[in-house]
Amino acid sequence: MSDKPKILVDFAHDRQVLTITLNAPKGNVIDRQMMQEIRMVVDGEARQPQVKLLVFKGAGSHFSFGASVPEHQKEYVKDMLSTFHDLFRALIDLSKPLTAVVRGQCLGGGLELAAFCNWIFASEDARFGQPEIQLGVFPPVASLVLPHRVGQSAADDLNLTGRSLTAQEARAIGLVYSVSADPEQALEEFVQAHILPKSAVALQFAFSTSRYLMHEQFLKHIAAVERLYVERLMETRDANEGIAAFLEKRKPVWMNE
Repeated sequence: MSDKPKILVDFAHDRQVLTITLNAPKGNVIDRQMMQEIRMVVDGEARQPQVKLLVFKGAGSHFSFGASVPEHQKEYVKDMLSTFHDLFRALIDLSKPLTAVVRGQCLGGGLELAAFCNWIFASEDARFGQPEIQLGVFPPVASLVLPHRVGQSAADDLNLTGRSLTAQEARAIGLVYSVSADPEQALEEFVQAHILPKSAVALQFAFSTSRYLMHEQFLKHIAAVERLYVERLMETRDANEGIAAFLEKRKPVWMNE
């Protein structure tokens, strides 16, 4: 584990808006250390009563290339998935509106984090995808969240093809709220108009109730989906071949078993 922190934390608007920046460029890969650091903020500073909005963004040119592929290896994946999924449980328990500012690539676990947010403010060059299927695996969080966010058909497209969407395509399916040349400015205008004038308490209740069904289904099923991944998928040859091929920078050889 690196001694250098992998996130930056900033407050704005009299500490009413808290921004977490994924700070491991170029790819801002979300490894267990970064997950744990985000969790500490969610369990700590984010719970201050005046905080009305939690913002996620990436340092540099990209939001995130996704979760750490080395940590997807069989000997590490159980702990990684458990840590990652506990972060989403903590965000549900926090019960405060969430926003992502996305530039460049937003892939895999990065898209799962962004898609869990209420609003995504994207740059014109942003791209969104769940490429896990190309590695012989699947995205547990996206499997449960994307059908609620974009509908089953669009969720199937992202999860089963692994292809990436442009910002405009992502907006067309309802995944992205805003596409602009300056997503930070677009978010700032949104915050001024729609977040700061509101009661923090009212926002918390509105967040919980507007997402009640999605969160209920997530909490009910994420453990089972995690077990399916760890206990069944990772016992297959192809899942381990896909991860190994990525790490070895070669084309996978599928045996369909």
